[in-house]
Amino acid sequence: MKITVVGAGYVGLSNAVLLSRFNDVTVLDVNADRVTAVNEGRSPIVDVDLEAYLARGDLSLHATRDRKAAYADASYVVVATPTNYDPETNYFDTSTVEKVTADALAANPAATIVIKSTVPVGYTNTLRDLHPGASILFSPEFLREGRALHDNLHPSRIVIGSDTEAGRLFAKLLVQAALDEDVPVLFTGSTEAEAIKLFANTYLALRVAYFNELDTYAATHGLATSQIIEGVGLDPRIGGHYNNPSFGYGGYCLPKDTRQLQANYQSVPQNLISAIVEANTTRKEFIADDVLRRNPKVVGIYRLTMKAGSDNFRESAVQGVMKRIKARGVKVIVFEPELDQKRFFNSKVIRDLEEFKEKADVIITNRRCELLDDVAAKVYTRDIYGRD
Repeated sequence: MKITVVGAGYVGLSNAVLLSRFNDVTVLDVNADRVTAVNEGRSPIVDVDLEAYLARGDLSLHATRDRKAAYADASYVVVATPTNYDPETNYFDTSTVEKVTADALAANPAATIVIKSTVPVGYTNTLRDLHPGASILFSPEFLREGRALHDNLHPSRIVIGSDTEAGRLFAKLLVQAALDEDVPVLFTGSTEAEAIKLFANTYLALRVAYFNELDTYAATHGLATSQIIEGVGLDPRIGGHYNNPSFGYGGYCLPKDTRQLQANYQSVPQNLISAIVEANTTRKEFIADDVLRRNPKVVGIYRLTMKAGSDNFRESAVQGVMKRIKARGVKVIVFEPELDQKRFFNSKVIRDLEEFKEKADVIITNRRCELLDDVAAKVYTRDIYGRD
């Protein structure tokens, strides 16, 4: 079967590699470097499994920038383009999804459009109204940055927002390509599938915010955070997972998805959803204040990426901490190997780790790293378990 995936980011490329195990898959992307990388068997993003599968060279996969060729004869067009949150409209910017859908259906009206981009609740029905008679469905992703292909090969569940022949066939393609057996498959309405995505990510954000606020209380009162978390987590209804304190939830998904769900509650009574969003801001303010209590002259930011095994630092929580420290007039320097520029938000980027460690009075790191063990007295982190 011929499948076209639009977008070579975490979602798009992981789906493309997954489906190309048993299907002919074309990746369509506007970025020439990403297209070249995929065609040369290299991953344009940091993900150990993507790198390994692409390097093997046994996938039926190629990338292109040619829209006409990509859409021709495709049975499915999977849309995995960015839908960034727009604070002015208080909603996701879905313009890329709309354009891809319109272009694909104009070139190939028989294709089924599968939306993998995260969208507002109710969006797919609106898109169907714009294209009467077209086959359009929503299927959410539940992926971790840096482990995207792994999570597609070993899915926790597959959700298809369409109980139709096209929807069931797409589910079979995903199940076929997965390495696990007995993968839970759920067929729902499109709006319910959209809600599943936003509520799932908001619950994850809630877990992060809850244990961060527990840590804030413990730090303020001189208590051992790890002892409290262990005692709380031994309750089987709570569990000992997703409970490692951090500087706040960040990355591409959780910040925008929580704000989008909050916007979807515009005419619905709620307190908790807004509290989750606000808690993330409060946590960054506490971390900045806690660092400044050490009276540093120079604060070093060790890595902007939000977690290990990722090259993405969009909306990483440490950036919010960094901005608050700079606003108080304290000099900030950055160590981030993924950055090519000499300055980041007007702070000097130092590429030599030893120079960085020498110049910083306090080194902020969201997650502990053995490379900083020799300057442990300078390190500031709330990490307990050394995991994301």
